[in-house]
Amino acid sequence: MNVLYSHIFPAYREYAELTDEARIDWLRRDRWISLPQAEAALRHLEDLVIYPPRGRMPCLLLFGATGMGKTEIVSRFSKLHAPQFDIRTGLSKMPVLLAQIPPEPSEEQFYTEVLTALNCVDLSRLSVRSMRAEARQLLAEVETKVLVLDEIDKMLAGTPRQQRVFLNTIRFLTNDLKIPIVCAGTEDARMAVLMDPNLADRFGAFELMPWRNDHALRQLLASFSGLLPLRRPSMLDTVEARQRVLALTQGVTGRIFRLIEAAAVTAIRDGREMLDAASFEANDVTLPLVSMFTSAGKRRTIGRATV
Repeated sequence: MNVLYSHIFPAYREYAELTDEARIDWLRRDRWISLPQAEAALRHLEDLVIYPPRGRMPCLLLFGATGMGKTEIVSRFSKLHAPQFDIRTGLSKMPVLLAQIPPEPSEEQFYTEVLTALNCVDLSRLSVRSMRAEARQLLAEVETKVLVLDEIDKMLAGTPRQQRVFLNTIRFLTNDLKIPIVCAGTEDARMAVLMDPNLADRFGAFELMPWRNDHALRQLLASFSGLLPLRRPSMLDTVEARQRVLALTQGVTGRIFRLIEAAAVTAIRDGREMLDAASFEANDVTLPLVSMFTSAGKRRTIGRATV
């Protein structure tokens, strides 16, 4: 292995030897990167898998700003507990079931999403009552230990009555099956759960906080030099780099990763092969990545100034 790539972690050095096109393709692919908050959230989720059944099961609300990695965390949790086929029973065990909250938060749509996640087909002829019974039966048969509902804040798109029915459905399932339920979403998700005092008492809350200019961010940016398939050592462990990254992303995890990705792609294409604070100055890097919040704020300021 080329000693010039000693700045890259051993497991990633081979990617620096790929062609430019292959390295860019690698950069743009999804991959799990262990982050302190994400690992802490996973530990909380793992505790729920082994929680013994009881009258009032503990539940968890995972919330944070859009782009903080909620969906990635629950997807990772689901993959760590992937279905396993039981030859003896002819059924797949699904210890963790991940379902999306439907755009219309009705009981029918909710059970449609749950049954779809359970690999059921042709649900068009089933009544809500039949779907409810089918979901209860199948969740018990596949021995689901935790039900995960992503984008719970979509519930707020419904009428007050729909929202109450939806929350009652969640409470019914955790009571009936005696399994924890995990809800993931934005800050609005927390407000949605708090609407039902009986549910609020059961849900612990884990908030994914934006990155700040501290040691954790310094470690994160420094680690990119060992992860990225760039052929020269990056210099991201500087005050200027941290300040620039935070200014462009507001500390949102997804934005930070998109920014680093775009800057790394540019560094490959222009032959610079490294990142530093100056890497985030070019318009072709920052234009698609600066947060909508910042861009919208600038437009509103300009609008007021010209009125």
